[in-house]
Amino acid sequence: MKRLLALLCPVLAVFALTSPAQPASAVSARSSPQQACAGLSAPRVAGARVESLTAAVRPARGDSAPAVCDVTVVLSHPGVGDRVTNRLLLPLTSWNGRFEALGGGGYAAGASEDGLARATMNGYAAATTDAGVSADALEPSAWALDAQGRVDSGLLENFAGRSLHDIAVAGKQLTAAFYGGGSFYSYWDGCSTGGRQGLMLAQRYPDDFNGIVAAAPAVNWDRFVPAELWPQVVMEQAGDLLGSCELNAFTKAAVASCDGDDGVVDGVVDEPDRCRFDPRTLIGDQVTCQGTTFRISAEDAEVVARIWEGPTTRAGTSLWYGLNSSAPLALLAGTTAASDGTLTGTPFPISADWIKYFLEQDPDFDTSTLTYTGFERLFRQSQREYNRVIGTDDPDLGAFEAAGGKMVTWHGLSDPLIMPEGTVDYRERVEHAMGGARQVDSFYRVFLAPGVGHCAGGNGPVPTDPLAAVVDWVEHGRAPDTLPAATTTADGTVVTRDLCRYPLHARYTGRGPTMEAASYTCRR
Repeated sequence: MKRLLALLCPVLAVFALTSPAQPASAVSARSSPQQACAGLSAPRVAGARVESLTAAVRPARGDSAPAVCDVTVVLSHPGVGDRVTNRLLLPLTSWNGRFEALGGGGYAAGASEDGLARATMNGYAAATTDAGVSADALEPSAWALDAQGRVDSGLLENFAGRSLHDIAVAGKQLTAAFYGGGSFYSYWDGCSTGGRQGLMLAQRYPDDFNGIVAAAPAVNWDRFVPAELWPQVVMEQAGDLLGSCELNAFTKAAVASCDGDDGVVDGVVDEPDRCRFDPRTLIGDQVTCQGTTFRISAEDAEVVARIWEGPTTRAGTSLWYGLNSSAPLALLAGTTAASDGTLTGTPFPISADWIKYFLEQDPDFDTSTLTYTGFERLFRQSQREYNRVIGTDDPDLGAFEAAGGKMVTWHGLSDPLIMPEGTVDYRERVEHAMGGARQVDSFYRVFLAPGVGHCAGGNGPVPTDPLAAVVDWVEHGRAPDTLPAATTTADGTVVTRDLCRYPLHARYTGRGPTMEAASYTCRR
């Protein structure tokens, strides 16, 4: 690959982002959009080499996506042998004076084309990075191991954090150059892996973004990803694999049992950590699905109880959290039925591949052979080898606070993939490290969403625009006490709720419609 000509003048560095640029109706008056786009030169990114930069004006799309300067910057890092593609879309008109970088999901580091387009529709200069790894969110086979069959530590470092800083540096330089300099605000927006990336930025690169949305963060990666395999280990060791029909029966029963604990029966468990439903109460019950009837056995109930309990050592000591009883079980405890009805475990790919590629370094490793002892060994190995690389759980956010950064995390309490207690655990560790809840609330707030699944879905109201709350906090100093949330039920009823900042909960006042946010107040 050819280097971009080294003699090209670098774009101006972005200075301290203390005040926003005025919303721009067009690019700099000194040139046309086409000239400004074509004239972009290579950014300077410490520790990286710019291999190429291409930029071209792309016309508006029929879905309201505006005309943009579409920029691709390819970077490499000496000694890594990588090729990292970074995308930046710069609206030609109606720029809102803000830069937004978007996170990825699973093993994919970056956002989709649609995600970038949505950001530009809202006026943002939008950027993302592929970190030099595959766009496949579910499995890392294309990049996890090097030619010698060892973990590719350089690409893993890209994925874990390095490329996040690179896109912040390059993206802000190019944004400043295109719009003619000036100061502007910068934001990170991501869920799942994107949420983990947001926390990584706050921890390791605290000056990169003024505001961060870190939703359903895949924090504690070294522990929660192995923990996702726990349901499969439990079923295999018990010799009792449950079909989705049986699994759903336990979840429905738990929700029905604890739904009314908050004073409102709405199909949502407000505080699943306080739900004391015992799966053993279903022993002997019959469940019929698609014409087949199952009888819940004692073994079935014990399997579900252990899954909800979460992974433990052989001695019974907790290793990590389990799924909340209001969360669907079929993603992590998935099974596939053969023509004769025999069930085979189908582990969640992200967790199974973490074991195969990053721990065993053997793509053919059969996770169904893991015993409790073997699981504990691999869990410990994951902590030992990868916490500092991708754990993303450093509670010291002092530098982010000092930089004036603001961050919001929200997490669905019925998340079937990432245990929300991990998010609560992190927040409480930050409080312990940084002077208590009031001090932490001055720059980092957490909101829990009852009944909501992973980043969206479920029965509960989902935050409608958490980025807007962060923008308001950063630019106007209005810290969010609540996040507006909404969902639409199967019969078309719109349910609204204001999610309360942790540790408060929305409590029904006893007056007004239960589907309206105004009928609730935040309290413990």
